[in-house]
Amino acid sequence: MNDLMIQCRGVSKSYFKGKTEVTPLEALDLDVPRGEFLALMGPSGSGKTTLLNLLSGIDSPTAGSLVIAGEEIAKLSRRQLTAWRAEHVGYIFQLYHLVPVLTAFENVELPLLLSGLSKKERHERVRTALDLVGLGDRMNHAPTELSGGQEQRVAIARAIVADPPLLVADEPTGDLDREAATRILDLLRSLTEDHGKTIVMVTHDAKAAAAADRTLHLEKGQLLENA
Repeated sequence: MNDLMIQCRGVSKSYFKGKTEVTPLEALDLDVPRGEFLALMGPSGSGKTTLLNLLSGIDSPTAGSLVIAGEEIAKLSRRQLTAWRAEHVGYIFQLYHLVPVLTAFENVELPLLLSGLSKKERHERVRTALDLVGLGDRMNHAPTELSGGQEQRVAIARAIVADPPLLVADEPTGDLDREAATRILDLLRSLTEDHGKTIVMVTHDAKAAAAADRTLHLEKGQLLENA
């Protein structure tokens, strides 16, 4: 069995901005073993978020091969990609993207509503995810009743509730104070060490990157090993 969660070969992404062609990623190669916590750093415009969007199946490459969890996702139709993404990837955003009128429990349940699970099965998964992030006692609170760190933990619970093997995180600690950020990074580490999740995290924070197993730098669409 292939021990790679992610295998990129010659992956490029281009798009037009007006009449100008922009290529944030060009002929990129990347291997990420299963269970690794990888940090991506680099200046604004270096292609970090573009790469996350490709890895999560939100976008498709212009060229190259992109195999994730054994699936060549560049060849999937839009409908197939949506189904694949729901099963294989959880996305953790910097600004949480919680629905303010829903409780923590209801926010975490959202990805499961179209899953075909029974109500009992959905609720069991939601409680398990919230307990895992340490918010079992806050499940009936609205986002406005939670701290920033707690909101991010709800967002992580939502990302893991379907038990995807891959988590992608875009600046997950960027809006938090240092103490809350440390708790989030400890939680992410536990998801790799104790639950076998593969995590790819974009960050501008060298201290956050230090929590990862490996750090790569994106420069002008190319990956460089951390010195």
